[in-house]
Amino acid sequence: MPDAEAEDSAYLSPPVQRAARLLRHIAEGDTVTNMAATARALGINRTTLLRLLTTLEAERFIEPIGPNAGWRIGLGLIGMAAQAFFSQDLVQTAVPCIARLADTTDLSAHLGVLDGVDIVYVLRRTPEHGRYVSNIRVGSRLPAHAAVMGRIILAHMPPDTVQRLFAGAPLQATTPHTPVTMEQLAERLAADRAAGLAWSDGFFEAGISSVAAAIFDASGAPIAAINVSGQTASFDGPARRERIGRAVAETAEEISRRLGWAGPARHQNPPRLEVVA
Repeated sequence: MPDAEAEDSAYLSPPVQRAARLLRHIAEGDTVTNMAATARALGINRTTLLRLLTTLEAERFIEPIGPNAGWRIGLGLIGMAAQAFFSQDLVQTAVPCIARLADTTDLSAHLGVLDGVDIVYVLRRTPEHGRYVSNIRVGSRLPAHAAVMGRIILAHMPPDTVQRLFAGAPLQATTPHTPVTMEQLAERLAADRAAGLAWSDGFFEAGISSVAAAIFDASGAPIAAINVSGQTASFDGPARRERIGRAVAETAEEISRRLGWAGPARHQNPPRLEVVA
């Protein structure tokens, strides 16, 4: 009988495989600042690697980080992934809830998922008559340790997972409020976890406030987050902030329950993140 595995391999395209492996390598943290090392890791020569990088950049699957700083996954590929997410249960379930949240709060509402140490926006809805409209696009990515949706997901993750996730990853500051050490991040995540919401008043962008809540799957794992954002003046007053926070929390719980989450009685918050020196 013919070898099914050998038969399948006859239809594989080596150039496509090499491109896919390079994309996976970059997504896992290799910025290709050392082309010789990356070429060795992928089992190709430097000329082939350069051609792949040039082609993937032209297709917007990768983008340069900065002068001599290597590459990262680009908006072209992120946008495709976001479109794929849209066909999944998470986004389809969230669409009406996010739209209602935007109209209820008169703020821009978003859904995001964690991708490595970044939060990726996969859904955006704006209020019909809102004065402030978010310019965040689907497919945009922000550093998870600095953005409220990233923070609230991290706050509900096992501490050792957070520790491994950021091992060797610099915590870049976007504003003076950004945690730039694991000790500062642990303190911020503990506060977010205790509150059940992650708040920002100019923490990421001056003059813009935001609040986020986590979304859980049937196992109780945080799989995404939602937030609302707007001008800080739109959050003024304890009563207004309480209404916004409650609306975000209730919407996140509704989405979670629709995805099979049994509620907080079955979900145990992880212990405080212990920083390993």
